[in-house]
Amino acid sequence: MSATRKKKIEKRRGHRTCGYGGSKKHRGKGSRGGKGKAGSLGHKATYYLKYARDELGKRGFRSKTGRKLRTVNLRTLQKLAGKEKKIDVQALGYDKVLGAGEMKAALEVKAELFSAGAKEKIERAGGKAIGPVAKNVAEAAPKKQPKEKPKENEIPLVGDEDEDDGAEDEGEEA
Repeated sequence: MSATRKKKIEKRRGHRTCGYGGSKKHRGKGSRGGKGKAGSLGHKATYYLKYARDELGKRGFRSKTGRKLRTVNLRTLQKLAGKEKKIDVQALGYDKVLGAGEMKAALEVKAELFSAGAKEKIERAGGKAIGPVAKNVAEAAPKKQPKEKPKENEIPLVGDEDEDDGAEDEGEEA
């Protein structure tokens, strides 16, 4: 082997393949390890672990049926109210009032939901809780009524109606 061997990166004008064998061997998806995220759990796994951790795994979606409630306890609510007698919890960014803590002042609290304990404590302190009591969001949300499907024996057939009516008329005349 000679010591003056040329490197592949050197420009070689006039050479078709530039030292990479056939004309199709230095291009295409195969030469770059696959298309897109191919090999992210295989031959490119170390790259993904080191540089692109967030690219792998589930990210989830926003559920249409369930949602997370933003809750506030009575002890926090009392601090937020300060000297005010009326407080709108929804305007503060909360959905549900929970009953942790004691109510010392009589407040008029307006919220989307109350726990049973919270509503009781507010009213015991002389205040007023405006909104429904619910254990979870599913109870407070209006339920959709499923469409009723007619039963097979309830579907009248066109021929049966005429025969029944005729038979009744004959029986009445006799």
